[in-house]
Amino acid sequence: MQDTPGQLDIVTPDTPGPELFDNAAAAVDRLCALYAQAAEFLRDNFLQAMATGHPGVRYRAFYPELRITTTSFAKVDSRLSFGHVSQPGTHATSVTRPDLFRHYLTQQIGLLIANHGVPVQVGLSTTPMPVHFAVANYPELTVPQEGAGAFILRDVFDVPDLSTTNDDIVNGVARPAPDGAEPLAPFTAQRVDYSLARLAHYTATDPEHFQNHVLFTNYQFYVSEFEAYARLKLADPDSGYTAFVSTGNVQITRSDEVIPQSPKMPQMPTYHLKRADGSGITLVNIGVGPSNAKTATDHIAVLRPHAWIMVGHCAGLRNSQSLGDFVLAHAYLREDKVLDDDLPVWVPIPALAEIQVALEDAVEEETQLSGYDLKRVMRTGTVASVDNRNWELRDQRGPVQRLSQCRAVALDMESATIAANGFRFRVPYGTLLCVSDKPLHGELKLPGMASDFYKTQVARHLMVGIRAMEHLRSMPLERIHSRKLRSFDETAFL
Repeated sequence: MQDTPGQLDIVTPDTPGPELFDNAAAAVDRLCALYAQAAEFLRDNFLQAMATGHPGVRYRAFYPELRITTTSFAKVDSRLSFGHVSQPGTHATSVTRPDLFRHYLTQQIGLLIANHGVPVQVGLSTTPMPVHFAVANYPELTVPQEGAGAFILRDVFDVPDLSTTNDDIVNGVARPAPDGAEPLAPFTAQRVDYSLARLAHYTATDPEHFQNHVLFTNYQFYVSEFEAYARLKLADPDSGYTAFVSTGNVQITRSDEVIPQSPKMPQMPTYHLKRADGSGITLVNIGVGPSNAKTATDHIAVLRPHAWIMVGHCAGLRNSQSLGDFVLAHAYLREDKVLDDDLPVWVPIPALAEIQVALEDAVEEETQLSGYDLKRVMRTGTVASVDNRNWELRDQRGPVQRLSQCRAVALDMESATIAANGFRFRVPYGTLLCVSDKPLHGELKLPGMASDFYKTQVARHLMVGIRAMEHLRSMPLERIHSRKLRSFDETAFL
């Protein structure tokens, strides 16, 4: 294949043409075959070029593509928030790592075929696959930095193009493709590949270990409790849990196995209590601050989890609260600022009934309190998230007045970010915090106080989060993925 005169010939793999499929599993098999062929083609030619120098040609391979064309408005179950296109026409998406997303793709394609009664088409997209992402499938290989090789890499291979790797689809500002096709999925292949690479970097665990239910915390203290719980479950052959994965992809399947101490902790240490079908629980310690919260959720969102919940610590804002009390967020004051350009602050972030009920039921089970008695240890109300860890040191008249006017009961730096990104990415979200200090009432987080507090409260708080996720796991998928998270003109895929 020849570009314009004077440019290098472009060599591409010999690939079969587009084909229609009325069977979801067969369609995914073809996606896997096309993807593997493209990745192997780039890998093999990359290795050859690194060994022998500039090949005198340009190598290019394309991501596979899935598309569906409908000619009528389908009558679908109006209770479903996904699994169907919003209007007649052509809808398409590029696809990466179909091996990793096999279950998800089979499920979503199966719904499309069933709801519209037409086949899907599998072929090649017009999006080149960057060599960096192709080589990422082979851990033993790395792509050198620009200038480190014997030739300019982008002269021979396609490299990541951030101008087309964006969140336009989920932000609701995407335009149709040049051929008129509307988006079929919330993320393009390059956007997914970018996040898969970032996840491995930030969490020190591979994306395939992530489970469908994600807990976020802002304290390392929760990690040891999570590992202890995981070991109990691995010791129980009837628990359904199969493995525990720690940073560095260290995996154990028996409760008595030793996990070596990692010599260098990643920015967001992540741990996975796995089940064979991916319905286990992942715990991410995002640390403190809205920037980390946004970074983690930006990338985990491409894995399409069924729910994520924040189970961190917070400042209690009411005199009636005690250290160790729980706060169930039903609204958020967003003063974190990191998502303002993607999701304006005037956009409401609604509480999701299914998540709220699961969290409240979990608190009842763990505390053995119910009804009016539950109010002794849990408040439901507005959680404020700020971007200044030492907000108490500034003139308090403005902040305290706003906190009072919005009826806030707790303050942290992450919850609103996680909830807002859940809303933006259509991932069911929730927040259950634990009061660790009361700065407005002179109860500061001092060293001795903190130690006693953490010892008595962390285990119980974490267990509430785990129980809530286990409640959600038992629900049908269509109940968890609320229609409140879907806009007027939505992608068919979750």
